[in-house]
Amino acid sequence: MAPRLQAEHDLAPTELDAIEERLNGDNRRLVGRDDDRNLVFALRDKTGHAVGVAAGYSWAGIAELKLMWVEESCRDVGHGRKLLDAFVSEAVARGAQRVWVSTHDFQAPGLYEKAGFERMAEFIGWPEGHSNIILCKTMAPR
Repeated sequence: MAPRLQAEHDLAPTELDAIEERLNGDNRRLVGRDDDRNLVFALRDKTGHAVGVAAGYSWAGIAELKLMWVEESCRDVGHGRKLLDAFVSEAVARGAQRVWVSTHDFQAPGLYEKAGFERMAEFIGWPEGHSNIILCKTMAPR
């Protein structure tokens, strides 16, 4: 029986995670590297509530910062930079030669540029009226 296509916009997160793991398995096999690991730092208030996060992964000599967020009431006092610096430091400790991040023009491209990231690409109209910016920080060889 041939597979059938259907819309499943509410696909269960566990099923989506399982599919992503299958893709990651293919990637590991094709690249010959199975050193992928989550890389996450959280900023918590005194009650333990997360008020900031820098989350991504390291794999095959790179790291990607997929999610960077600081609660609005905690912004503009250096927490974002603290999270970013911790993420980059751990990436370097794991042997990453580059750290990649994608941000929109209305988010934090200046934060990344001040931390030594270079703009590699800018996609205008993502979303309409704005840009999606890809940045990379290249580490000095050890």
